Amino acid sequence: MNTKDSHTKQLTNTILVTKIGGKVAEDEQQLGSVLDGLTRLNVPVILVHGGGAQATSIAEAFSVKSQMIDGRRVTDTAMLDIAIMVYGGLINKKIVAQLESRGRKALGLTGADMGIIRSVKRPAHPVDFGWVGDIESINTEELLVLLEREIIPVLAPLSSDGSGQLLNTNADSIAAHVAIALAENSSFQVSLNLCFDLEGVMVDGKLCEVFNPQDFMMAKKDKQVSGGMIPKLDVGFKAVQAGVSPVRIVHPKDLYTQHSGTYLRLD
Repeated sequence: MNTKDSHTKQLTNTILVTKIGGKVAEDEQQLGSVLDGLTRLNVPVILVHGGGAQATSIAEAFSVKSQMIDGRRVTDTAMLDIAIMVYGGLINKKIVAQLESRGRKALGLTGADMGIIRSVKRPAHPVDFGWVGDIESINTEELLVLLEREIIPVLAPLSSDGSGQLLNTNADSIAAHVAIALAENSSFQVSLNLCFDLEGVMVDGKLCEVFNPQDFMMAKKDKQVSGGMIPKLDVGFKAVQAGVSPVRIVHPKDLYTQHSGTYLRLD
């Protein structure tokens, strides 16, 4: 949906999309530091959160078995119910309440709300991940309306297929797709922060301040990056290719420190 040159009167020319993981969301001190920084920023912000660790913990309490394949969660019907409760309820509303307590208007959303994130169920071959969504489209028009009203959208890692089915959806993918859609369908400069448990991309135990696709290929070949870091970098580079800039992999404690973390570039 093209909204180029609309919703410009009350917004700066920059939009920041930030993704935080579930570990940050359940750590009151870290979360507080992240949200304190967001409230001080003079740019429109979209916050995307994960919550895998808490979903696993709640699932155990309900005797629902968690299964992971290559760092990605298998989501059967029981696990989807857990994900909806934890992501769309427990974590999402806690973050919204914390932002409101800091004087910022915030609205907690899943991809089903206002049709913001439309996905298709991932094919069962070669691996059946169950009720997991692959993103097809982002409704940037609704997001821009919220930003124009100085509301921070807080997006849970859930999307919808448009036919009433909610789907568990990777938070990094949501953040990257939202950033890409805004960069392509609006007149704003869009930046993306993907918060990570480490300082950034680490190779041979050292932080890579800049990382390009050639570095990525070599690091995968040498098994310096693996597991969940691979899809994180995949979507990060897709964002760079779409004109999102800067795109950064960064530890939450360094989120508001310039020249920290790893900047993804094409050269």
